[in-house]
Amino acid sequence: MATNIVWHQHEINKDTRGESLGQKPRVLWLTGLSGSGKSTLANLLEKKLHEQGKHTYLLDGDNVRHGLCGDLGFSDKDRVENIRRISEVAKLFVDSGMVVLTAFISPFQADRDFCRNLLADSEFIEVFVDTPLEVCEQRDPKGLYKKARSGEIKHFTGIDSTYEAPQSPEVHLQYQDEPAEQTAERLFNLLEEKGLL
Repeated sequence: MATNIVWHQHEINKDTRGESLGQKPRVLWLTGLSGSGKSTLANLLEKKLHEQGKHTYLLDGDNVRHGLCGDLGFSDKDRVENIRRISEVAKLFVDSGMVVLTAFISPFQADRDFCRNLLADSEFIEVFVDTPLEVCEQRDPKGLYKKARSGEIKHFTGIDSTYEAPQSPEVHLQYQDEPAEQTAERLFNLLEEKGLL
């Protein structure tokens, strides 16, 4: 870790930026198994927020691994580093006044808590997209479960790598067989009802 550095405080800060954008900066962190619907729901939620005039940015697991985290694999150590980097980026986006949506498996509670602890109170909203493993496997949009079951992919969350479900997420969203648009609308309403937007 670098030494002899100090965070420079600027006159224009997170609160000022958020106020000028007419919103409260925060992170909506969607977590769940592969195939749970995180990316689909995050995309639909971002569209809904955009319609409401919110300024957003969506960080998606696969997209981030094309660049920022392109040097990481899927070992537990690499997963921890992946989420650490994402957490730091999310913090910078929050500092810019944005509403940040993330769609990451983020299998370890300690890593999700790391991001929570980087932010001020009420800026980290954990959304557990709770889709049963058997439903995720039936969906298997990328064919990853099939590869994991055949041994082609190692360290696959839910198969031979642990997923630690959130114990007390701000939103526990059960998502199984209803249309994604309906679930996204339900998520938006839950966030609004709880005063999290």
